[in-house]
Amino acid sequence: MTFFVLAANTAGKAAAPAFPPFDPTHFASQLFWLAILFGALYLVLARVILPKLGSVLEHREATIATNLDEAARLNDEAESGHKAVEDAIADARTKARATATAARAKMDAEIREETAKVEADIEADLTAAEERIIALRAEAMKNVQSIAVTTAAAMIAKFDATVVDDEVSAAVSDTLAGE
Repeated sequence: MTFFVLAANTAGKAAAPAFPPFDPTHFASQLFWLAILFGALYLVLARVILPKLGSVLEHREATIATNLDEAARLNDEAESGHKAVEDAIADARTKARATATAARAKMDAEIREETAKVEADIEADLTAAEERIIALRAEAMKNVQSIAVTTAAAMIAKFDATVVDDEVSAAVSDTLAGE
């Protein structure tokens, strides 16, 4: 029933009321509340939110700057440590080369010394062998001469000739001396 009453009231009026925010009679109160809310929002932002946000940004900048300084310091330490390691490696290589050179020189000296000893032993053995060979040759030559004299005498006897031992011995000696 109230529906019918409202419908009847609206049907009798010529123009419907305007939307309240667009109604010029409400502009003054709207501007008043807009100024109050804007002022309150400004105060909250200026006194509470922006200082906190500023301190967070400053803290962040300080942290970043500190971290960058620490990273630069650590980088410098790492570079100096790397250089120290490279220097230590270079020193170790130099010492290793010096040790290897000294060891090589020592081994070369030992080899030369051992070679000289072996060569001296070989030379002594060769000298002794040559002396034995000369002695054996002399002994063999004595036997060859007596065998040659005996053989020559036997050959001459085969031809029914008279053999003079002194002549045959002298002939064999002359022939062996000529060789």
